[in-house]
Amino acid sequence: AKELLNGQQVVLLRCEDMNMSGSLYRAKLKYANFKRKKTNSNPRHGPFHQRAPSKIVWRTIRGMVPHKTARGAASLDRLKCFEGIPHPFDRKKRMVIPAALKVLRLRPERKFCKLGDLSNLFGWKHAALITRLEDQRKVKSAAFHKKKVAVTRARAESVKKVKVSAEDQKILENAGFA
Repeated sequence: AKELLNGQQVVLLRCEDMNMSGSLYRAKLKYANFKRKKTNSNPRHGPFHQRAPSKIVWRTIRGMVPHKTARGAASLDRLKCFEGIPHPFDRKKRMVIPAALKVLRLRPERKFCKLGDLSNLFGWKHAALITRLEDQRKVKSAAFHKKKVAVTRARAESVKKVKVSAEDQKILENAGFA
C-alpha cells in the first residue's frame, strides 16, 4: 500500500497461493461473518463479497489506502492483482517482498492457510483451471531457463577462449573496458 501511495506500479501474481495466518477453519469463520454484512433494505447496494483470491487481496489493500480521495483512487489504479501468472507477466522479471515471507512472519508451529483454499470454500470455481495453466507455464519456464543457462555458459566459454592482442587490449583499457 505504501509503494502504491508513493507512485509505484504494483502487480500481484499468484494471489491464490498467498498465505494467511490462522487455520483455514478460523479464516472460514471470519469470511462467513464478513459475508453476512449486507445492506438490509437492498442487499444489491453492497457491500459486495468477492470470491476470487485476486479480488479479495485487492479489497484488503483498498482497506490500507485512503481510496475515497483522488490520491488513494489513483494509487489503487496502479495496483493489479492476478491468479496465476498471465501472459505479459510470465516473461518479466519478478520479485518477492522479503518482509512478507512466511518463514519471517510466522513461527513454525503456527497454523496458516492459503487464500485459494478459502476462496474455493466460498464458491470460487477456477482453482483447477489456474492449477492446469500454472503447470503448463512452469514447463515452458523450465525449458526457457535451461536454454538460457546453456547460452550463458556457451558465451562465458567463448569469452574465455578469445585472445586479444596487446594493442587491442590497450585500446579497450583506454575506453574503460579493462
